[in-house]
Amino acid sequence: MRILLINHYAGSPRHGMEFRPYYLAREWVRAGHEVTIVAASQSHVRAVQPEVGAEPVEELIDGIRYRWLPTPAYKGNGVGRLRNIASFLRQVWLDAARLARELRPEAVIASSTYPMDIWVARRIARLAQAKLVYEVHDLWPLSLIELSGMSRRHPFAMLCQKAENDAYRDCDRVVSMLPKVQVYMKAHKLNLARLHIVPNGFAPEEWEAPGAPLASELAAHLEAQRAAGRVVVGYAGSMGLPNALDVLLDAAAQLREAPFAFVLVGQGHEAERLDERARSLPNVTFFPAIPKAQIPTLLGEFDIAYIGWQRTPIYRFGIAPNKLIDYMMAGRAILHSVDAGNDPVRDAGCGLTVAPEDPEAVAQGLQRLAAMRADERAMLGARGRAYALAHHAYPKLAARFIEALR
Repeated sequence: MRILLINHYAGSPRHGMEFRPYYLAREWVRAGHEVTIVAASQSHVRAVQPEVGAEPVEELIDGIRYRWLPTPAYKGNGVGRLRNIASFLRQVWLDAARLARELRPEAVIASSTYPMDIWVARRIARLAQAKLVYEVHDLWPLSLIELSGMSRRHPFAMLCQKAENDAYRDCDRVVSMLPKVQVYMKAHKLNLARLHIVPNGFAPEEWEAPGAPLASELAAHLEAQRAAGRVVVGYAGSMGLPNALDVLLDAAAQLREAPFAFVLVGQGHEAERLDERARSLPNVTFFPAIPKAQIPTLLGEFDIAYIGWQRTPIYRFGIAPNKLIDYMMAGRAILHSVDAGNDPVRDAGCGLTVAPEDPEAVAQGLQRLAAMRADERAMLGARGRAYALAHHAYPKLAARFIEALR
């Protein structure tokens, strides 16, 4: 099958997030399919941007053809990001006839987090007489409304709603990472026979060999905490408002006299503020984001891995966090602070789930896990790893995606 995947924020092992387009595409290439990813040159989630001048650049990464479109740099979620989105969509629209003619795609996938790429994907699919697929990462504009407080009458929210409704009306398939979206999508006129659930995943080979060594400062800090007999509570991932890390810091403040060491590794809009706040907490240390190859090594140093969420109705449609799968593959006991339509930690039996935005519940959960023997926590971790291998390996997910297309 010839597949064209449009994802504004697509990355690769060389560039950083988003990883899902790369991992799915790599498995499709390994299975004999031809895959082209069209992405923007500037993305706020990538660690490294591709080198792109005034004209589009194409390169081959592990058999995947990437086409990078030149877009303006931006910071935050203001006008600059809107300009970046508009530039990307305009270029794909103008390039539609050439992409349809040269690539002759049999499936065109709109997969850019925001839903407006359905319009350019639909144009290409019609020109190429290809199947049109809408991949759902988050429910926009509902996520913006319920998480960020945007008004339903905000022009951008109305634009997103128009695009989402068009996607459900015109697509041949919807592939959702979120598992509990059926009622919502049906209310927006999707024929549920077109819906397929394909969650986030992991690449098995990245966990078959030892991870890369950590930087000396981070490695020394973790070694010192262990030498002092402290239980290492770790978080690795994005640092934004949805991650509810203030709740973890509040719990750390409650446990300042207990033998815990909190280690937070990552980057994001909230990282600087959180780091500043944590300077008054002697049991909390922040470190910048590390290369993906070091993640297995880092997680292996945690006694308890933490992931938290805000208390918000949007999660009734389910969650699909990458970091949780990484925690499972690392065999860590997990403390999950959430109220959502699904709970992989409870399903896998690999840790404890407590209420969101409740520092006292988080502190008590950490104490319960810390009170377990090391072999008891290891048993929890083994359950999580088995669950991830059964349900989240990218070779299996990529095959399910292809079956959905067929």
